[in-house]
Amino acid sequence: MRAPKLPGPALPLLILVLLLPPPGSAGGPAPFDPTWESLDARQLPAWFDKAKFGIFIHWGVFSVPSFGSEWFWWYWQKEKIPAYVDFMKNNYPPDFTYEDFGPLFTAKFDANQWADILQASGAKYVVLTSKHHEGFTLWGSEYSWNWNAVDVGPKRDIIKELAVAVRNRTDLRFGLYYSLFEWFHPLFLEDESSLFQKRQYPVSKMLPELYELVNKYQPEVLWADGDGGAPDTYWKSLDFLAWLYNESPVRDTVVTNDRWGAGSICKHGGYYTCSDRYNPGHLLPHKWENCMTIDKFSWGYRRNAGIADYLTIEELVKQLVQTVSCGGNLLMNIGPTQDGTISAIFKERLKQMGIWLKVNGEAIYETYAWRSQNDTVTPDVWYTSKPKDKLVYAMFLKWPISGQLFLAQPKATLGATKVKLLGHGQPLHWTPLKENGIKVDLPQLTIHQMPCQWGWALALTNVT
Repeated sequence: MRAPKLPGPALPLLILVLLLPPPGSAGGPAPFDPTWESLDARQLPAWFDKAKFGIFIHWGVFSVPSFGSEWFWWYWQKEKIPAYVDFMKNNYPPDFTYEDFGPLFTAKFDANQWADILQASGAKYVVLTSKHHEGFTLWGSEYSWNWNAVDVGPKRDIIKELAVAVRNRTDLRFGLYYSLFEWFHPLFLEDESSLFQKRQYPVSKMLPELYELVNKYQPEVLWADGDGGAPDTYWKSLDFLAWLYNESPVRDTVVTNDRWGAGSICKHGGYYTCSDRYNPGHLLPHKWENCMTIDKFSWGYRRNAGIADYLTIEELVKQLVQTVSCGGNLLMNIGPTQDGTISAIFKERLKQMGIWLKVNGEAIYETYAWRSQNDTVTPDVWYTSKPKDKLVYAMFLKWPISGQLFLAQPKATLGATKVKLLGHGQPLHWTPLKENGIKVDLPQLTIHQMPCQWGWALALTNVT
């Protein structure tokens, strides 16, 4: 069955306004006003900064063509990029539409198996695309008739199944990505043509859908995206966020990002993402997240990806170490296939990250940025700290051939400072350098005796 692009006629404005949760209905004064000044003053729930590492999952109808990018529809129909046009011409009938991919999105996944794989990666939170720019929802949205996973394709509530499985795992939180706009939704296109003076789309589609999503699935991360060039006033983002923080069922634990309207990115929101694959390499004054992909060129699964298109585990560990040292969280993306398979390359990378974190997680989870983020003498050395425990961690990505690691930043004290290699445990000998820093004598280990293979961490006690 072909899914129509128009989800029925728009309801009258008055009725739709009545459908939205009334502000202040929880009783008592609301602590957050619908202004950026008030919303930005909200303290980020502590669990997010402690978590450090999450997994992003891009999954939808775009996983069916699985060619080039999750932006397949746009590149094919709007930009008419020759590679995408030729792909359709060579593989599908002339009258085949994007909506015809809907029934082919079979999503025969095992939510518990996914949750086991995700937990084994060492991630502390998961963010699933509830709806990408194509408009297809992974739950039976009341506002996306016949263009959702319950009516078309798998006929399953994917969000519910994965939410239950994830929450049944220890130390794993569940979050949702949601695209504000939809490329080809007629109401959005009409609003856009009015320079967003009309607000038919957010009133009849986006806002009621977001309220439904939060009330029904209670995500602890709400990852907004896709402002379509419209300001937050068009999206009514401030009113929604005030409700989210004041009255929603996740008001005490939910975290949000910075993509709530044109101009808000890297300026307003719970934590900043600033851009895709954002990794500044220095400390930021505001909590931030590096959302990035194992596949260098796509967020969704690509059938045409080569092995060199995937980041190695060494590159991924470096991303994690750099990001956390500079005060950020790493949100690492995978793209399952249309039938719900997490491909072998993604499984391997997730498993490898979990193996590394089992050894070195102490230097990542619940840490703080130190006074120096990286070393000034030895390259590829990054620092984190746990001030209460008087601990500083030096994570180094290359094992020195000499067996000696020179660290310029720590100020050590003879008789008080102790140095250990995580996963090894025995105290290491160190000597002070003439001006600043220390020289650490690393243990002489065979490749099989190494605590891990892709980067290591020293725990330094009582350094300043």
